[in-house]
Amino acid sequence: MHELGSRTSRSRVALIAAALIAAALIAFLLVLTGCTVGSESGTATAPPEPAVEVTQNPASGTEDVSPVAPISATASQGTFTDISLVNAAGRAVQGVLSPDRTTFTVGEALGYGATYTWKGTALGTDGKSVAVDGSFTTLEPDETIGATLNIGDGQEVGIAAPIIVQFHDSVEDKAAVEKAMTVTTDPPTPGSWAWLPDDNGSRAHWRPQNYWAPGTTVALDAKLYGVDFGGGAYGEQDLSLNFTVGRSQIVIANAPSHRMQVVRGGETIMDIPVSYGEGNEARNVTRSGIHMVTEKHEDFLMSNPPFYENVRERWAVRISNNGEFIHANPETIGVQGSSNVTNGCINLSLEDAQQYFGTALYGDPVEVTGTSIDLSAADGDIYDWAISWPEWQSLSALA
Repeated sequence: MHELGSRTSRSRVALIAAALIAAALIAFLLVLTGCTVGSESGTATAPPEPAVEVTQNPASGTEDVSPVAPISATASQGTFTDISLVNAAGRAVQGVLSPDRTTFTVGEALGYGATYTWKGTALGTDGKSVAVDGSFTTLEPDETIGATLNIGDGQEVGIAAPIIVQFHDSVEDKAAVEKAMTVTTDPPTPGSWAWLPDDNGSRAHWRPQNYWAPGTTVALDAKLYGVDFGGGAYGEQDLSLNFTVGRSQIVIANAPSHRMQVVRGGETIMDIPVSYGEGNEARNVTRSGIHMVTEKHEDFLMSNPPFYENVRERWAVRISNNGEFIHANPETIGVQGSSNVTNGCINLSLEDAQQYFGTALYGDPVEVTGTSIDLSAADGDIYDWAISWPEWQSLSALA
């Protein structure tokens, strides 16, 4: 009996010891696996994110971005260790990184219909780095429209010269285009843009209210690239221009007087006999109004079918695209100063024509009076001074 009790007691002790060992093992395993076994107080947390955050403008994935829109990338809670925006060929576009290295701003216009990608690295205040990536695509125009100017950069012009921007196609949104073109003058000079009827494309002319003051400096800054011209068309390129207004010279041409005066700086330097258009037909009428010198040729072949063709004339100064010139014509010497017999030009002697030719400058006004037909749009591309100032202002797209 005693021996049986002892064996039973030893068995119970062994069971209790085994249970304690198992409990201890489970507790140990729970400690080891505490990061994966869920409990209200032991839920795992992800590693902390890097402190630096990069913001792109426009956001990555944006399409149809204007190539002249502001483009930038900014790092908060950190700085850029290196940063660039590259085109599809891998060329980095020009840009400026701020002194504190937190903002990179693109400094040049982008191309049309192109993809640009950010590359670089940003370092956070916590010492962790992130890669800079992302891309966007610029808009693809249906058409781009270019333009040309009537005045050369650095040219000296006469006091009646307008600025002419001749577009290579029709411009639908003239107001948007006009807003992009700025004229600056010294001294300040009142003036306005006017859109004249299309002639192989739209055309915008800027002229002062009155003749330019001699010595005025003029600058045109036409930021046309990237401008929406309307109808799916965009500007092809920017234009800029700087020129100077020269001396004041005005031709006074009164047809009934059969004479012509050249007035420079208020002083008459030539007063000569001439012959104007005969005036018996509309085609023979020298137009009344303010013409403008546009070109000159020592020798020029003139034609007026069916009356004459390829007739060589000397010292020819064009004053209108309707065929009006001031030029030498020895055949009218006998009537110069007494009768008007020409086909519309102003005829001078060889000597007088050569002398006047040497004084003429692009943009000089030629004020014709005393004839039966006024200069108008029917007479060519530059009839700006035949339009009254109030009407001229009304032709602005921003009027």
